[in-house]
Amino acid sequence: MIRNDARKRPDAATLATLTQALTDLVGARLSTAQAVREQHANTLTWVENQAPDIVVFAESTEEVSQVVKLCAQHDVPVIPFGTGTSFEGHTNAPYGGVSIDTSRMNAVIAVHAEDLDCVVQPGITRKALNEYLRDMGLFFPIDPGADASLGGMVGTRASGTNAVRYGTMKDNVLALTVVMPNGDIVNTSRRAKKSSAGYDLTRLMVGSEGTLGIITEITLRLHGIPEAISGGICPFPSIAAACEAVIITIQSGIPMARIELIDEMQVRAINLYSKTTLEERPQLFLEFHGSEEGVKEQAARFGEIAEEFGGGPFAWTTQAEERTRLWQARHDAYWAAMALRPGAKGISTDVCVPISRLAECVEATQHDIAEAGLMAPIVGHVGDGNFHVLPLVDMENEEEIAKAKHFVERLVERALEMEGTCTGEHGVGQMKMKYLESEHGAEALAVMRAIKHALDPQNIMNPGKIVSW
Repeated sequence: MIRNDARKRPDAATLATLTQALTDLVGARLSTAQAVREQHANTLTWVENQAPDIVVFAESTEEVSQVVKLCAQHDVPVIPFGTGTSFEGHTNAPYGGVSIDTSRMNAVIAVHAEDLDCVVQPGITRKALNEYLRDMGLFFPIDPGADASLGGMVGTRASGTNAVRYGTMKDNVLALTVVMPNGDIVNTSRRAKKSSAGYDLTRLMVGSEGTLGIITEITLRLHGIPEAISGGICPFPSIAAACEAVIITIQSGIPMARIELIDEMQVRAINLYSKTTLEERPQLFLEFHGSEEGVKEQAARFGEIAEEFGGGPFAWTTQAEERTRLWQARHDAYWAAMALRPGAKGISTDVCVPISRLAECVEATQHDIAEAGLMAPIVGHVGDGNFHVLPLVDMENEEEIAKAKHFVERLVERALEMEGTCTGEHGVGQMKMKYLESEHGAEALAVMRAIKHALDPQNIMNPGKIVSW
């Protein structure tokens, strides 16, 4: 069946028939309880919670395939679900349907230590994978902050604090097993480090947000745990000074692993939440990976550069416990910010601009925040021009909601004016769809829509996300 109209919600009779068929397939691993369904829609931000009709807890690729075939047979939408940590409404079911929860598909299928790769199921989280790998001297570097599932990280083309050195998910996924909209099981590539054979289906699926298929196995690139790691914090007199120091550091060829910017308001939040005593000035959190001598030299050289821009002192350490405490405070930044205004909703959003425009973009954003009278801390992956803003909004105050919406619009418009993107790592979901034509152009958007139509003619795969039908 080819759909040319917008999706409609399945009727009660269709859902009853499908529920029985799915129950016959998975038994008690199906739920239609309202609380469970709502937990499988958007929960973290102010995006409306649009619950699926049915939740299925899948346990294998073959089972996902059978579920999708039944949904296709009944023309019912399918929405993949990992841990639900996304911000842009990715897991919502605006047309109802079946949420396929992959959290039970959390096995490490194989580790090829000599080839520096592994094969995992999509439900395993990044922390669980790294716990598994630690004793082998290996780790997976992509660290979006939240303990997200690997399947969700592939779906949103996640990034995070290590991206400046190790790249994003698109750089660290070698191959995928994907259940297509008709239920077929497709392997997108092999374990070879490179290939020129055919279209790059792996990259097509990375970042597709479940709109083209459901990822059920992932082959990931791994890295050896560094011999030594140094890390620390460095205050600066201004956002511009911090960004200029980063640009010079990158241009000097100093191989930073992580370099994170936090503004004054976020520093205040971290101090209150994590019981730290950081100066309430723009701060950079940094980390260097390499040999014992190498990381010391890199840290010392950065300290010299920081001093040139009025920064410092750069307090750094190679002690694992101190570094862990530092980065835990950075990873808790979202919850720290939320604690600044109990009862408010957080509108977590991100943009990314060329690094040469980052300081200008962040400073203009801070000006907008002040002008609107909003409370909105900023954190940024300053090494690649990506930063996040979290306006904290009273959802009972219509005027404040309107100001926050206008602020987000202006933030994205500015990023696009600076030849940036509407999202560096959160993904499109429902909330960023309206910006894609401005960013890519109507012709490119038409290509994306043509791919969606070709692979998913029924429009059952996570409809209402990325591109409109």
